[in-house]
Amino acid sequence: MSAVTSAATTPVRTAASRRQDPECAAEELAKALKHEELGFVLFFCSAEYPLEALGRALESAFATVKVSGCTTAGEITPQGYDRGCVVAIGFDRRYFAVDYALVEDLARFDLLRAQRLVDQLLENCRARSLASINEHSFALTLLDGLSSSEEQVLATLDAALGRIPSFGGSAGDDNRLAHTHVYAQGHFYARAAVVIMINTPLPFEVFSTHHLLPLEHKLVVTQADRESRRVLELNAMPAADAYAQMVDVPKAALGPQVFARHPVAVKLGDQHYIRSIQRVNEDVSLSFYCAVENGIVLTAMRPAPLLHDLHHMLDSLHQRLGTPSLVIGCDCFLRRLELEGLGELGQASQLFKRSRVVGFNTYGEQHHGMHVNQTFTGVAFGSLAR
Repeated sequence: MSAVTSAATTPVRTAASRRQDPECAAEELAKALKHEELGFVLFFCSAEYPLEALGRALESAFATVKVSGCTTAGEITPQGYDRGCVVAIGFDRRYFAVDYALVEDLARFDLLRAQRLVDQLLENCRARSLASINEHSFALTLLDGLSSSEEQVLATLDAALGRIPSFGGSAGDDNRLAHTHVYAQGHFYARAAVVIMINTPLPFEVFSTHHLLPLEHKLVVTQADRESRRVLELNAMPAADAYAQMVDVPKAALGPQVFARHPVAVKLGDQHYIRSIQRVNEDVSLSFYCAVENGIVLTAMRPAPLLHDLHHMLDSLHQRLGTPSLVIGCDCFLRRLELEGLGELGQASQLFKRSRVVGFNTYGEQHHGMHVNQTFTGVAFGSLAR
């Protein structure tokens, strides 16, 4: 499978390959994306690939171009949802100044390091003189999806970015919850992050949406291990027992499909931020994808029609930006599970295809310094004609 968007006046090109041989996949992507003005390549790949071999193949295929990306829990290609493939975006340097930095030591990523990183990325983009930095730049973050440092890294980076918007996704590993990787400088890294700065004269909008509505049911975290994102007790009961009781599902039936349909959230101000459950542990505790700590109140949420919310979001972006040249989407893998359970994955794929969405299914999303779950988060670029 190879899907391509390319034209002389297109500031971004997209392609996908289902070839399982790394060299063949990289060659197929390069054939679709390479041109004289190619300035940067962003990719998302299945963790089923032999990663080091894929990394070498991509570096060889795009020898003179910077490349970055991450592993996924599913891919969004120009044709919609897929699995077991690699999807890539090629940015034309006439319209995009792009630079990136690798963060290997997430635990020691303090404000000083963040400010130095941001300043260097902005300076490198500013040197291209494409557009004013503060009004026409945003940051894309790709993080190890199994790290417990995501919240700290994002909050620190957000402070350094100031008014510059940011979004991103947590790398996945096809729902195995074992090893997730980001890619930079020719290699795949675990327990790391990549920060990509993009400056462009094109109109763009960073966005986030979810389809979940609050219920009256509440659960108080009465015992938690913050470092491991594990909740031992809810309402002074074993966590899995309390959650199963609330959603009226047998404890033995708890799993990703149930968690996708019955999420919980933390309310901050007027907004609810989803805290998705990862798994039930042998000690009846619950592991989460986001930070949890003693004393927080979790609100039960119910899903509204996901397709309706997705259609509304994409339509509103179209109205504000015109026909998009590209939408980079970070879509929580639990949303994909919900669509699969409802038999609506094909309809969502058609919506993505019409709106030129390319991206990946994540283990968590990032939006303006917040780590969230079960959202569709990303950036949309307006067309040149607007």
